[in-house]
Amino acid sequence: MDQRLLLMHQVMLADRPRLDAYDRALASVVTAGDVVADVGAGTLVLSMLALKHGAEHVYAIEADPAMAAVAERIVADNGLRDRVTLVQGDARTAKLPQPVDVIVSEMMGNLGPEEQMVEILGSVARRNLRPGGAIVPRRLTTHLAAIQFDEEGWGMWGDVVPGYRFDSVQEFVEPQPQLHFFQREPRFLTEPVLLSDDPITPASTSRPHREMRLPVRRDGCLQAVMGYFTAELAEGEPLSNYPSYPGCNWAVWVWPLRHTAVAAGDEIRVTVDVPRGRGQVRDATAWRLDCGIVRRP
Repeated sequence: MDQRLLLMHQVMLADRPRLDAYDRALASVVTAGDVVADVGAGTLVLSMLALKHGAEHVYAIEADPAMAAVAERIVADNGLRDRVTLVQGDARTAKLPQPVDVIVSEMMGNLGPEEQMVEILGSVARRNLRPGGAIVPRRLTTHLAAIQFDEEGWGMWGDVVPGYRFDSVQEFVEPQPQLHFFQREPRFLTEPVLLSDDPITPASTSRPHREMRLPVRRDGCLQAVMGYFTAELAEGEPLSNYPSYPGCNWAVWVWPLRHTAVAAGDEIRVTVDVPRGRGQVRDATAWRLDCGIVRRP
């Protein structure tokens, strides 16, 4: 058993705002007697929340064989064999024994779309969701914004010790993203701009924008472009990894840039390079940006 996988689930289970948001969302869509599909079921916490709110049966779909073995033990320990059916395999090809009333999943990556939740849930819904059934989340959006850090993370390469320079460190960084937990709120130099906005339905596919323009709205030092997601779990129930909250298990995706002075009226032009390989697209650190500045006339 990969211990890193267990540690990842440990961190997710400790994220109380995440669990509370899903608890409220499922309370609003699950009715007594419903059949539910939990996609990417992991330790079955969403399955159990569905049972808590009246689901009659849950099909828990888990692709990872090792994690499925853990889930099977959890089912046995809780005496749930008659209420939870474990389905080990790729959710995109799963054909369940009966239509489901609700599909629930938590497959948001640090950036949002990289775990392919939109496409996977769309595929599950086409095969298994009854007409009029609910999907949780029902929408996934990702925003990009240009930022200046508040003396943390990639924003540290300045006058750490007054009178001495550390900025040459920036010349050694490789062009790849970092995952960051904000301790202090960054300064937004641009408004957040949509990278993707995907309702999750049986017809869902995700097509992130490739070319984006971020108009600079205030003077400052451009230090990075950050990306973050918001999942609309149900009506009035958003869950996002920004602003950061205590215990959040998702870091924010950050593309570091050489610190550069920008002024209101400048424009940052971004080209998004979405990796093509199935293994790469699911890795947030494999996504790339090409950034340039167009100066105000």
